[in-house]
Amino acid sequence: MKAAVYESAGVLKLVDKERPHVVKPTDAVVRMQKTTICGTDLHILGGDVPACKPGTTLGHEGIGIVEEVGDGVNNFKVGDRVIVSCVTACNTCYYCKHNLPSHCENGGWILGHLIEGTQSEYIHIPQADGSLYHAPDSVNDEALVMLSDILPTAYEIGVLPSHVKPGDTVCIVGAGPIGLSALLSVQFYSPSRIIMVDLSQARLDASREFGATDTVLSTTTEEVKAKIAEMTGGRGVDVVFECVGYPATFDICQNVVSIGGHISNVGVHGKPVTFNLDDLWIKNITLSTGLVNANTTEMLLDVLKSGKIDASKLVTHHFKLSEVEEAYRVFKNAEENHTLKVIIENDITE
Repeated sequence: MKAAVYESAGVLKLVDKERPHVVKPTDAVVRMQKTTICGTDLHILGGDVPACKPGTTLGHEGIGIVEEVGDGVNNFKVGDRVIVSCVTACNTCYYCKHNLPSHCENGGWILGHLIEGTQSEYIHIPQADGSLYHAPDSVNDEALVMLSDILPTAYEIGVLPSHVKPGDTVCIVGAGPIGLSALLSVQFYSPSRIIMVDLSQARLDASREFGATDTVLSTTTEEVKAKIAEMTGGRGVDVVFECVGYPATFDICQNVVSIGGHISNVGVHGKPVTFNLDDLWIKNITLSTGLVNANTTEMLLDVLKSGKIDASKLVTHHFKLSEVEEAYRVFKNAEENHTLKVIIENDITE
């Protein structure tokens, strides 16, 4: 089969690999139909995730058809159409039982990281009963792909721990796919104002279509702080989401949060940040961070079924698996190409 492989820092290639098969009774093999690229894949390609070894097939998102199941799989059968979760969960270990499957002792975030990922014709799924979801025909395929990672990540790591309330003022730093997913799901709680901050005017314009009430074209922390102070009467924002993963964007967050406010760090950080605890300890703020557990996937699927949000709006570009190298180039140069999420369709498997 063909698979998109991390060869070395900055180098991704579509190569031949052996097709996977069931190894343990709890395994499944899925023929991928559609997948996508995550910002985390770019971090891996940049050499920021040393646990991911050269030669690994990338990707942890997508939908497909079950081709093979082990005798211990109870919830899925050959022919089922499924969503592949970015988190592999055994549902029996200490962390799974404590509602932290992202740290599953037999899984966690391993697809496209510690084991072969979804950017291929076929994928081996360990712990299939806890790691796959049935994909209904009533929801657009592209929206279903967004349920693998970015929608649960934005909701679980951004929105839920922030305890956002009706009438709150929210700021989202980073108008990429994760930031826009946070924008979609924070509206469940009726904030009065949602301010998007980004370096790209095109992404800020897109965020208006997703429900942002205000936008700030960011330049420096001080300029963003001054603009948001002007918008909020000097108080700052009740909730701020960091959705990029850089020291500069985290610095914006800690400078715009209000007294009694909350910072939700959603972005993947590859470098340390400066945390201004000497300024913030007295402000009664809270800070949360974490890795998605994907335990809200079914709830978010119900939201998509209801038509309350249209996650397919996050998709801007379409490619074939045979074009995966070009897909990475376009996704990496998102500003130049006005890219949000890309969909990669398996055009190789018959």
